[in-house]
This record gives sequence, C-alpha cells and structure tokens, in this order.
Amino acid sequence: MSMQDAPSPEDAEWAEELARSWVEVYKKSATTLALLRIVRTDGPISAAAIAPRFAETTGWSLTDRGLYRTLRRLADSGVLGLEKVDVARTGAKRQDFALTPVGRAYLDRIERELV
Repeated sequence: MSMQDAPSPEDAEWAEELARSWVEVYKKSATTLALLRIVRTDGPISAAAIAPRFAETTGWSLTDRGLYRTLRRLADSGVLGLEKVDVARTGAKRQDFALTPVGRAYLDRIERELV
C-alpha cells in the first residue's frame, strides 16, 4: 500500500466510526434473526433458556434487559406468542415464547432476503 492509499489519521478514525456504527446496526438486526431462529427451533422456550442458546449460536452476549426488551417488542408486534407455564414447586408462572403464524411468515421472508 502506498502512502497515497493510506488514509489520513482523521480518515482512519472516520472509517473506524463508520464501521463501528455499521456493526451496531448489523448486530441489532442479526439479534432479531437469531432470536427468531432459536424460538423456531426450540420453542416454546423461556427467556432464561433463550439467553444461553443466543450466546452459543452467535458468540455475542446480550444483557437481560436487551433480551427481554427485544422479546417483548417481538411479542407486542405479534411475531411471538406467550404461554404461561407453571414452574414446578414454586407456584410461579413462567412465560414461554413461541413463533406465531405471523412470526413464521416474518422469519421465512427475512431468510429469503438474506444474501
């Protein structure tokens, strides 16, 4: 690479910022795809069970807040359905997530568009 091809420090910093921004947008979109695929494969599934599967599948970590916020958004949009399940010996209810018919169509459509 000649000096003419090397970016100036300011250009290199800008390119780094652009790449960092792109990665963040990519990860947000890919998070939705990864979560939907996990729910399709393993659902109905609890959020607690989704978290390790997500890390195993993507190699990324996701905060509990980020996970629940994304699952709630997908449920509110009708992509995921919630089922309340009794938790043994506690009397508590757990919410399991499953793809709805809209969710299956949504995931199929996304996967058809992937490069």
